[in-house]
Amino acid sequence: MRGLLGNSNMDKPGYRTPTDRRARGMAAALGFVLAALGAGSAAAEDTKVFVIGNYPVEASASDAVRAKEQALADGQQAAFRSLLKRIVPVTAYARLKQIKTTPAAPLIEGFSVRSERNSSTDYIATYDFSFQPAAVQQLLDAQGIPYVDKQAPRIIVVPVYRAGSQPANVVAEASDTWTYAWRSLDLANTLTPVTLGEPKKTLHPDTISAALSGEGGAQRAIAGEYQSSLVVLAVLEPSADGKKATVSLGGQDAVGPLTLERTYRLDGDLAYVSEFAAVVALGVLEGRWKAANAHLTTTSAPAQDGFGARPGSSQGSGYGEGPPSYTARGAAPAGGGLIRLSVSFQGMGEWQQISQRLAATPGVGNLEVEGLSARTARVALSYPGSPDDLARALSAQGLSLRNGPDGLILSGR
Repeated sequence: MRGLLGNSNMDKPGYRTPTDRRARGMAAALGFVLAALGAGSAAAEDTKVFVIGNYPVEASASDAVRAKEQALADGQQAAFRSLLKRIVPVTAYARLKQIKTTPAAPLIEGFSVRSERNSSTDYIATYDFSFQPAAVQQLLDAQGIPYVDKQAPRIIVVPVYRAGSQPANVVAEASDTWTYAWRSLDLANTLTPVTLGEPKKTLHPDTISAALSGEGGAQRAIAGEYQSSLVVLAVLEPSADGKKATVSLGGQDAVGPLTLERTYRLDGDLAYVSEFAAVVALGVLEGRWKAANAHLTTTSAPAQDGFGARPGSSQGSGYGEGPPSYTARGAAPAGGGLIRLSVSFQGMGEWQQISQRLAATPGVGNLEVEGLSARTARVALSYPGSPDDLARALSAQGLSLRNGPDGLILSGR
């Protein structure tokens, strides 16, 4: 099978190969982002993150029954890897090797078949796999691997195909191919939920070009067209010689203004490039959200994003400072002993207040958020005194630190 990402396309979140092609198989940004969440959503909504939908499975064996069993076992394991890459920041991917071989079956909450077909020796299907949130969280917590399982506010992505010199019928077919590539993704369960918007005839080509270059006026005009401030144009444009295709993202997602660009070899296979580019683009949106929410401090150089630009660089993703990475769990940061605690809050508004007060507490340093959900967060920090000393310092900030059954718990008064 021809894989979209190295040896396999199955590690990308929500990727689904069309049936007829199956054989080819921070603290700086944190306050802004959390404020955009409002008072927080119901915890049930966040369990969507633990669903890997539209997922392809296939296997061959001596008979159809064995083929189905093998496809399901392989699919569960591959979907688990996809889930890990969905919720764990890219800067911590290297630490996933500690758990990537963990059997996935005990972590599965349930699964459903979307479509299937088989022969006497082959089985091909598409499944939705639901994982147990608590079990996955506990596994990551035990290894000290940071994660984000809080969905971003929903954004509108508008797939646009433009190639002025091509015949109208060719443009229409190519536009459908590009839109279908986006529809094939798991847009509901991703960390950055997406609603697809239709390209509007009122969008002038100059406005699109200006938005892709980051001009605020053009982005505001597009936001007005779609009645939302969170709109991203995803523009695919072939080169004049037809050998390459450029995919550009422009607009604003839940993190902030966004302008990114990547060029792909076309080789006459627009459908394949469209699929690949859509997977990468969704990965970029997820990566920005994770980078803005998974931590509060930088400790090493940022990783490359999926478009080959460092977020926050001159090729800018809108991060400002670029995505921070992580202090290794279990290593005490400079400036004091390492203290880990759980933060309890009722909504994102309260979490924002607590995190700001915590960051402002004298003596607190190397603050990083290792996990964030709808009502709880896991935090690591350094402090020069004992936990009792820290509790007194936090009390002066209007915060309460107490012992819980599983460790220290921080909350507002």
